[in-house]
This record gives sequence, C-alpha cells and structure tokens, in this order.
Amino acid sequence: MNQKNLYLLCCLFLPIFAFAQMSKVYDNLSMTSKLLDMERKYAVYLPPNYESSERSYPVLYLLHGAGDDQTGWVQFGEIQHILDKAIEAGKATPMIVIMPDADTKVRGYFNSPDNKWRYEDFFFEELMPHVEQKFRIKGEKRFRAVAGLSMGGGGSFQYALHRPELFSSACPLSASTGPLTLEEAKKWVEWINKDETIYTPVQMQNWFEKYSTTEYLKNMEVSKDRNKKVRWFIDCGDDDFLFEGNSLVHIAMRKKEIDHEFRIRNGGHSWTYWRESLPVVLSFVSDAFHQY
Repeated sequence: MNQKNLYLLCCLFLPIFAFAQMSKVYDNLSMTSKLLDMERKYAVYLPPNYESSERSYPVLYLLHGAGDDQTGWVQFGEIQHILDKAIEAGKATPMIVIMPDADTKVRGYFNSPDNKWRYEDFFFEELMPHVEQKFRIKGEKRFRAVAGLSMGGGGSFQYALHRPELFSSACPLSASTGPLTLEEAKKWVEWINKDETIYTPVQMQNWFEKYSTTEYLKNMEVSKDRNKKVRWFIDCGDDDFLFEGNSLVHIAMRKKEIDHEFRIRNGGHSWTYWRESLPVVLSFVSDAFHQY
C-alpha cells in the first residue's frame, strides 16, 4: 500500500475510531419508584470506551441544587466536557456518574417528618440498586462516591453521614447544611414540601436532629471502624451566603476529630464556582478509586 492510500485509509477510519471512544450522556432516563409512587428521572454519564469494553466502573452520585433537575450538572455543570478532559489528562479515573432528579413534586433529598415522602429511602433502596444493576457499576464502598452542590451538597453530607459504609468519599460544594435551630427547621420543611402540612413536635424534633448537619454531628458517635470511614472534601466560596453553615460544620468535624479537607476559595454561589470545583472533586474521588 502506497503512502497516499494509507493516508486516505486513516482519514476514513479515524472519525469512526474517535466516535467509538467518546463518552455518552443520557439526561432523560427514568425508573419506577414504588416508595414515591411515580416515575423518577435521572441522568447518567458513561465514560469513553464504555460501550466497547466489558469492564465495570466506579460510580459518582452527583446531586443538583434547588431549582435544577437531573440535567443541571449536564447543562450548566458541563460534566461531560470536564470529566472527559480530566480522564484524558490522567487526573480522573474513568467512572460512571449518576445524577438523579430531586425537584419533582417535593424538593430535596430527604424524607418528610411524617415519612410519607421518602426520597432518602428511595435513593438507597430503589435508585442505587436500579442503576448499579442497569450499568456496569462496581457495587463496593471503595468504588462509590457522592458529591453535590447547594441543596445537593446537603444531600451529600447527610447520605455519607447516615450511610458511611456505602461511600469512600463525599464532596459537598457550597452545601446547604440544614437548619441551625428547631424553629428554622419548621421553615425549611415548609419550603421543601411546598405545602402547609402540619407535623407533630416529635416529628419535627426527629427531623431536625437527622437533617441538620451540625445537630447530627453533635449527637453522633464517631466510629473507629475503617469500613465506616469517609474521605471528606468540603468546598465553599468566601462570598457564599452558605459560608457560615459550612464553617460551623468544619468546626463540628474538628471537635469530633473527623478527618476532612475544608477549602475556602474566592467566589460565590454560582455555576462558575462549581465548574471550577468539579475537576478537584473528580481527582479527589479518583484517589480512593485508585486505592491511594
């Protein structure tokens, strides 16, 4: 074969080869939830070579903020471009990213005080088993991480605190850390549920102790079990209105001697800030996936 024909052959097959290597994002997938009695949407990022390989991958559950849905990290967070670039540069390991919707009917990642709305239970009992069976996901703690921004940062805090045996890393960004008082908790519930449901004092007290990050940390016993140890990366801008809550969580973790990285950078509550945070998060969770 002469040089000219070889060049033409390369030009013909190179686009096909490059296409086969591309990552894929599907942002309108759905599953049936018996706990929530409805269809729930989610998005997924599949790494380059996923369709041509037979290997299983680690997983990052990436949670959106209030006002967004499962497409937030895809559209505004540019997850595909940023993760593709990080993988190509060797700064992140190939992984699957699951981005569930938490803004339909009831806003947020938590159960309601009366447990009639059970989003947290849905996440662990239905969503995780569904996606970890549907996609080639490594179903072990060391290959599973959770991260999120704002409301999703609050979800990241609570999920990793409530179920530390399931996550190797947790990365709350500009996190909504929950109410600081019981009175604040009542206002939070009104905002989350979008209705005027009346809950008993006992229900509100239990909900506050479970979903206020500072209150939960104050009451929790720190386990020495390595299987319940989580690597924490907490990031919040110095101009963010949620700066106080994140600082208080940092102090509470210090008092409990919980190892964590706490980062304050210049910036506010914006997608510009979170897009800059995302490569650091991807590198941080990859360290655990790589067995640092």
